[in-house]
Amino acid sequence: QVRLVESGGGSVQPGGSLRLSCAASGTIRRLETMGWYRQAPGKQRELVARFLYDGNTDYADSVKGRFAISRNKIRDSVYLQMNNLKPEDTGLYYCHLQNLGADFWGQGTQVTVSS
Repeated sequence: QVRLVESGGGSVQPGGSLRLSCAASGTIRRLETMGWYRQAPGKQRELVARFLYDGNTDYADSVKGRFAISRNKIRDSVYLQMNNLKPEDTGLYYCHLQNLGADFWGQGTQVTVSS
């Protein structure tokens, strides 16, 4: 079993920055993807950014140039640096990991961008 714990959410004004962190624990036998999704009220959960199995990254078009995903392989952690935040970035951000085809999710951390 894999457990994901997120931290770093909060409230900021438009143009501000936040950094999210996610730490994985448990047995990870084959890490396929690890990254971040978000869900705004009344909308479906969507990909924000993730690492693929080969180390490449994948970003939603709406965050390219503003968000950056990074990781610490030794600690099985992933981070999301979010700059120039916009009100439409508001939502519950979830850490996600895929291990041997199974999906694992964190509990979510709230990001609110408002003036």
